[in-house]
Amino acid sequence: MINEKVGKILNSQVNKELYSAYLYLSMSAYFSDKGLLGFANWMRIQAQEEQAHAMLIYDFLINRGEKVVLTAIDAPPNNWENSLSVMEEVLKHEVYVTGLINDIISIAEEVKDRATISYMNWFIDEQVEEEANSQDIISKLKLIGEDKSALYLLDKDLAARVFVQPTINGK
Repeated sequence: MINEKVGKILNSQVNKELYSAYLYLSMSAYFSDKGLLGFANWMRIQAQEEQAHAMLIYDFLINRGEKVVLTAIDAPPNNWENSLSVMEEVLKHEVYVTGLINDIISIAEEVKDRATISYMNWFIDEQVEEEANSQDIISKLKLIGEDKSALYLLDKDLAARVFVQPTINGK
């Protein structure tokens, strides 16, 4: 059994991960509308990853005998100023999610829930990667500036991203 506080915050995180998927899907639609199909692909993959993260936590709750409680998902924004502003929002959101994961671990530490701490450490590593990937694209967009040829090449690079189902400890 999971401590009540840990169960509550993990259930909340399932919702937050699903919102992240919804946000990135909205960003994918934005990029599709702009004709940046590589960026749209990158965001769609990002949405798939976030949905997979939600399911990893969902399954963890079930495996620990905790009831999963799904709640409403807020509507995400659907318009941005430009590609750079989208990616800056991605980074800001990923930093926010990192804080949420840190909060889960802090509560698990308070109640000495080592299983949750161990499980959530994978998410910490994932967040480091998520923030770095977002920052990398932001840096490239800043370097590109108004160069449409360079934007085209970056878009082409982002089109190559494929979804890989995440696993924790080989599961």
